Amino acid sequence: MLLKTKIPLSYVFGKIQKEVLFVFVYATLIAVEDHFFHVMSLTLPLSVPMVLGTVLSLLLAFKSNQAYDRWWEARIVWGAIVNDSRSLIRQVLCFTDAPYAPQEVHAWVERFTNRQIAWSYSLGMALRGKMDVEKIRRYLEPEELAFITKHDNIPNALLELHARDLRYALNEGWVNSYQQVELDATLTRLTDSMGKCERIKNTVFPVTYTLYTHFSLFFFVMLLPFALLEIFGVLEVLMVVAISSSFFLIEKMAIHLQDPFEGKPTDTPVTAIARTIEVNLKQMIGDKNLPKENAPRLMRTM
Repeated sequence: MLLKTKIPLSYVFGKIQKEVLFVFVYATLIAVEDHFFHVMSLTLPLSVPMVLGTVLSLLLAFKSNQAYDRWWEARIVWGAIVNDSRSLIRQVLCFTDAPYAPQEVHAWVERFTNRQIAWSYSLGMALRGKMDVEKIRRYLEPEELAFITKHDNIPNALLELHARDLRYALNEGWVNSYQQVELDATLTRLTDSMGKCERIKNTVFPVTYTLYTHFSLFFFVMLLPFALLEIFGVLEVLMVVAISSSFFLIEKMAIHLQDPFEGKPTDTPVTAIARTIEVNLKQMIGDKNLPKENAPRLMRTM
């Protein structure tokens, strides 16, 4: 994700360089033909592209709003994941009570915490389609690793291991039935958050809507030089490029925001959020082995 507030212009306009080049060449050809050859009358009433531009603005506004809603929902869900991860470990720390086996309980809590950290990282990788079990190996025990590799949905398998550990703690008397119900409710919220992320990931933005908007945008750009030629003369090239660039940038922004788990710079920063979860949870159990990079500052793709 973009982690800097100042975004280079080269990055911004690099996304529309092909479109801008096409518009520049197209507008230049029209200006040259009108200035040197005069084969035909190239003027067009300004009201014609204005009407189309108004319709196009409404289409882009709707698309941008819908795309931002998807992005913002993804961010809200991951905010809930942070809160529920903290709540889960806080409950585990406060509920477990076994004075006759303190070392065993401590090892159980540590294993449970590391598994939750692995779940956070694995969910982000699964949403981006880049699942790599090796990256979460250090958080899991060998038998846990062998169990999750048999499942297609690794985050779901980790939650199943959570549930089994809660049943084990209940049978051992480390938590009572009421505490087990509270812990299970927190697991259910984590499952709900995982399902919401998967819904956003698997619900494709309507392709026909994107195609029609893109076609309308190019049609608007192709009409615009004819309307500005009589007013600005040769300078219509710069005006057409400037106006069309703003429309193309809005369209690109909407396209990038509509898929918040595709590994793009505008994505929800799932890796950075999972790192925050790791730091918080390890500090809660007194683990001093924290990740080195807690607060990335550079602009890069997470």
